[in-house]
Formats: sequence, structure tokens, C-alpha cells
Amino acid sequence: MTHTDEAHPDAPGELEELSHHPSPRTYVWVAVILAIVTAAEVGIYYIPSIRSVIVPFLLAFAVVKFILVALYFMHLKFDSRMFRNLFITGIILALAVFSIVLINFFSRGGAAPGIGS
Repeated sequence: MTHTDEAHPDAPGELEELSHHPSPRTYVWVAVILAIVTAAEVGIYYIPSIRSVIVPFLLAFAVVKFILVALYFMHLKFDSRMFRNLFITGIILALAVFSIVLINFFSRGGAAPGIGS
């Protein structure tokens, strides 16, 4: 019985593919950073002096977390540039649509007609 590159873990093709991915230690560091950012998100909610700018802070933290998860846990950092470009294009499109909806929502008073009247 012969082993192909996909079936044998010590095959040169698989070793080459694994050499492009980070070590488990890198994943642990990314998880620690994500936990710290999450703790900061929760912590700033309880600071009354920054209530007026809490939304931009939370959005910035969300972007940082999204980038870390996409780059490391979704392996975009190690995939083909084409996949990365497709993913970034989709995110930009989604953010544009989200921004248009929010602008429309807040320019019309922030609630549907008949709600809160």
C-alpha cells in the first residue's frame, strides 16, 4: 500500500504547507490579545466619563478583534492574496451598506414611524 501526500502526515507537500502556518504559541498569543481587548470593551462600558465616545471605542475594538480573527484563525494571513482581496472587498461592501443604512436610519429620526410616539 502506498501513501499519497494527503494521507501521510510526514509527506513533503504537507510539511511545506504546515511551515507557512504559525505555531500553537502564536495562536495562544492571539487568544490572549483577544481576551485583553474583550476585557477592555467590558471595562470601558463602566467608565461614565467616556459615555459620549463609547461607540467609536467599541467599533475600533471590534475592528481590531475582527482583523485578528480573520488573519489568524481564518488563516487569511497565510492564504493566497486573491482570497484575502475577495474577503476585504466583501467586508468593505458590507461596511458601506451598513453605513448607508445607519445614515438613513439616523437622518429620519432613529425610529420607525409609530414607534415611541
